[in-house]
Amino acid sequence: MMVVQNFVVDLNKALVFQVGHLGEAYEEWVHQPIVSKEGPRFFENEILEFLTRTVWWAIPVIWLPVVCWFIYKSIRMGLSCPHLALLVVLGIFVWTLLEYSLHRFLFHIKTKTYWGNTLHYLLHGCHHKHPMDGLRLVFPPAATAILLMPFWNLVKLMATTSTAPALFGGGLLGYVMYDCTHYYLHHGQPRTEVPRNLKKYHLNHHFRIQDKGFGITSSLWDKVFGTLPPKMDAKSM
Repeated sequence: MMVVQNFVVDLNKALVFQVGHLGEAYEEWVHQPIVSKEGPRFFENEILEFLTRTVWWAIPVIWLPVVCWFIYKSIRMGLSCPHLALLVVLGIFVWTLLEYSLHRFLFHIKTKTYWGNTLHYLLHGCHHKHPMDGLRLVFPPAATAILLMPFWNLVKLMATTSTAPALFGGGLLGYVMYDCTHYYLHHGQPRTEVPRNLKKYHLNHHFRIQDKGFGITSSLWDKVFGTLPPKMDAKSM
């Protein structure tokens, strides 16, 4: 148990409807990580609890066929291979900016109200409190499916009928790469320099400076927007 401003957070009970009571103390509490591979219980309800847990390999199994289907749609509409490849790469690139922006401005939004704290804990706070919880490192597919609809509609507004599917497929592929990379950075044991530095970079965000280093798949946008952690230059990335 932990006592915060006269409120007791019982780590042995479902946490979601407790953390809101922390008020302004929530920000400090949620950024004091508990390093354990066993994640906490979120809900008393078994169905809700089940929906919060996702094995990492479900992400490529579920979404890579969807990526292929969207890309195939553009092929059927006569898109050339070079044009197709360019759009997929562009989609991945756009995703990296979205990944950075969501992590920095939404996932790390400061909250202090009951429902603000509760929603933040569900969205990202739980990951900072229990960073090694292997079943809550990737985004639940049901939630992803809901969010994909407005993004797909937005892409259709911005691109042509033939280019929109390839662009969206590239963005979705970027998401799959991101979620798998995120899991690997927490539980993988990289043996080569690039992934080893990326793992160090991300764990630095969790355990050292949590308001810097928002990139997951790369530090590109942290460099662009000036959110690189102190004493970490381009050479160390």
